[in-house]
Amino acid sequence: MMNLDKYRREHADIISHVQQLKRLSAQGIALQAVAIAREVIAMSSLIKLHLSVEDRYLYPALQKADPALAAKALQYQQEMADISAQYGQFSRQWNDAQRIAEQPEHFRADANRVLKTLFERIGRENREFYPMVEAA
Repeated sequence: MMNLDKYRREHADIISHVQQLKRLSAQGIALQAVAIAREVIAMSSLIKLHLSVEDRYLYPALQKADPALAAKALQYQQEMADISAQYGQFSRQWNDAQRIAEQPEHFRADANRVLKTLFERIGRENREFYPMVEAA
Protein backbone atom coordinates (compact mmCIF):
# COMPACT_ATOMS: atom_id res chain seq x y z
CA MET A 1 0.00 0.00 0.00
CA MET A 2 1.26 3.43 -0.94
CA ASN A 3 1.44 6.18 1.69
CA LEU A 4 0.00 9.40 0.29
CA ASP A 5 0.21 11.56 3.44
CA LYS A 6 2.97 13.73 1.96
CA TYR A 7 0.86 14.41 -1.15
CA ARG A 8 -2.15 15.25 1.03
CA ARG A 9 -0.08 17.66 3.15
CA GLU A 10 1.16 19.38 0.00
CA HIS A 11 -2.45 19.64 -1.21
CA ALA A 12 -3.41 21.29 2.09
CA ASP A 13 -0.50 23.75 1.71
CA ILE A 14 -1.53 24.62 -1.85
CA ILE A 15 -5.15 25.16 -0.74
CA SER A 16 -3.99 27.47 2.05
CA HIS A 17 -2.07 29.55 -0.53
CA VAL A 18 -5.22 29.75 -2.67
CA GLN A 19 -7.21 30.89 0.38
CA GLN A 20 -4.56 33.48 1.23
CA LEU A 21 -4.73 34.82 -2.34
CA LYS A 22 -8.52 35.15 -1.94
CA ARG A 23 -8.11 37.03 1.36
CA LEU A 24 -5.52 39.39 -0.11
CA SER A 25 -7.63 39.98 -3.22
CA ALA A 26 -10.65 40.80 -1.06
CA GLN A 27 -8.57 43.49 0.68
CA GLY A 28 -7.91 45.10 -2.72
CA ILE A 29 -5.81 43.64 -5.51
CA ALA A 30 -3.91 46.83 -6.35
CA LEU A 31 -3.43 47.59 -2.64
CA GLN A 32 -2.08 44.08 -1.91
CA ALA A 33 -0.20 43.60 -5.20
CA VAL A 34 3.20 43.02 -3.54
CA ALA A 35 1.82 40.41 -1.12
CA ILE A 36 -0.19 38.77 -3.93
CA ALA A 37 2.89 38.49 -6.17
CA ARG A 38 4.86 36.99 -3.26
CA GLU A 39 2.04 34.47 -2.64
CA VAL A 40 1.92 33.49 -6.34
CA ILE A 41 5.69 32.87 -6.31
CA ALA A 42 5.55 30.80 -3.09
CA MET A 43 2.61 28.76 -4.37
CA SER A 44 4.32 28.18 -7.72
CA SER A 45 7.43 26.63 -6.21
CA LEU A 46 5.24 24.38 -4.04
CA ILE A 47 3.14 23.30 -7.05
CA LYS A 48 6.22 22.66 -9.22
CA LEU A 49 7.75 20.48 -6.51
CA HIS A 50 4.48 18.58 -5.95
CA LEU A 51 4.00 17.91 -9.67
CA SER A 52 7.57 16.77 -10.22
CA VAL A 53 7.34 14.32 -7.31
CA GLU A 54 4.04 12.98 -8.67
CA ASP A 55 5.56 12.61 -12.15
CA ARG A 56 8.79 11.06 -10.90
CA TYR A 57 7.39 8.67 -8.27
CA LEU A 58 3.62 8.36 -8.00
CA TYR A 59 2.56 7.94 -11.63
CA PRO A 60 5.41 5.59 -12.64
CA ALA A 61 4.67 3.37 -9.61
CA LEU A 62 1.00 3.25 -10.60
CA GLN A 63 1.82 2.18 -14.15
CA LYS A 64 2.90 -1.12 -12.57
CA ALA A 65 -0.44 -1.44 -10.75
CA ASP A 66 -3.51 -3.30 -11.99
CA PRO A 67 -4.66 -2.16 -15.46
CA ALA A 68 -7.69 -0.18 -14.21
CA LEU A 69 -5.62 1.85 -11.76
CA ALA A 70 -2.81 2.28 -14.29
CA ALA A 71 -5.33 3.66 -16.81
CA LYS A 72 -6.83 6.02 -14.20
CA ALA A 73 -3.33 7.22 -13.25
CA LEU A 74 -2.52 7.92 -16.89
CA GLN A 75 -5.78 9.87 -17.29
CA TYR A 76 -5.00 11.95 -14.19
CA GLN A 77 -1.44 12.57 -15.36
CA GLN A 78 -2.60 13.73 -18.81
CA GLU A 79 -5.29 16.03 -17.34
CA MET A 80 -2.70 17.47 -14.97
CA ALA A 81 -0.39 18.36 -17.84
CA ASP A 82 -3.06 20.77 -19.14
CA ILE A 83 -3.85 22.22 -15.70
CA SER A 84 -0.12 22.58 -15.03
CA ALA A 85 0.37 24.48 -18.31
CA GLN A 86 -2.52 26.83 -17.42
CA TYR A 87 -1.10 27.40 -13.96
CA GLY A 88 2.42 27.94 -15.35
CA GLN A 89 1.11 30.66 -17.65
CA PHE A 90 -0.81 32.23 -14.75
CA SER A 91 2.24 32.25 -12.44
CA ARG A 92 4.56 33.71 -15.09
CA GLN A 93 2.08 36.48 -15.83
CA TRP A 94 1.19 37.34 -12.24
CA ASN A 95 4.46 37.01 -10.28
CA ASP A 96 5.03 40.74 -10.78
CA ALA A 97 3.47 43.22 -8.32
CA GLN A 98 3.44 46.11 -10.77
CA ARG A 99 1.56 44.11 -13.39
CA ILE A 100 -0.97 42.99 -10.76
CA ALA A 101 -1.47 46.58 -9.57
CA GLU A 102 -1.92 47.83 -13.14
CA GLN A 103 -4.38 45.09 -14.19
CA PRO A 104 -6.34 44.08 -11.07
CA GLU A 105 -9.46 42.91 -12.92
CA HIS A 106 -7.44 40.88 -15.41
CA PHE A 107 -5.62 39.29 -12.46
CA ARG A 108 -8.95 38.56 -10.73
CA ALA A 109 -10.45 36.90 -13.83
CA ASP A 110 -7.33 34.76 -14.41
CA ALA A 111 -7.05 33.80 -10.73
CA ASN A 112 -10.72 32.83 -10.54
CA ARG A 113 -10.45 30.61 -13.62
CA VAL A 114 -7.07 28.95 -13.02
CA LEU A 115 -7.27 28.57 -9.24
CA LYS A 116 -10.80 27.17 -9.43
CA THR A 117 -9.55 24.49 -11.85
CA LEU A 118 -6.61 23.71 -9.56
CA PHE A 119 -8.83 23.63 -6.45
CA GLU A 120 -11.32 21.26 -8.10
CA ARG A 121 -8.52 18.97 -9.28
CA ILE A 122 -7.00 18.74 -5.78
CA GLY A 123 -10.45 17.91 -4.41
CA ARG A 124 -10.89 15.11 -6.96
CA GLU A 125 -7.47 13.66 -6.15
CA ASN A 126 -8.23 13.69 -2.42
CA ARG A 127 -11.78 12.30 -2.75
CA GLU A 128 -11.48 9.85 -5.66
CA PHE A 129 -7.95 9.14 -6.83
CA TYR A 130 -5.95 8.79 -3.60
CA PRO A 131 -8.50 6.47 -1.92
CA MET A 132 -8.41 4.31 -5.09
CA VAL A 133 -4.59 4.17 -4.95
CA GLU A 134 -4.62 3.30 -1.24
CA ALA A 135 -7.20 0.56 -1.75
CA ALA A 136 -5.08 -1.11 -4.45
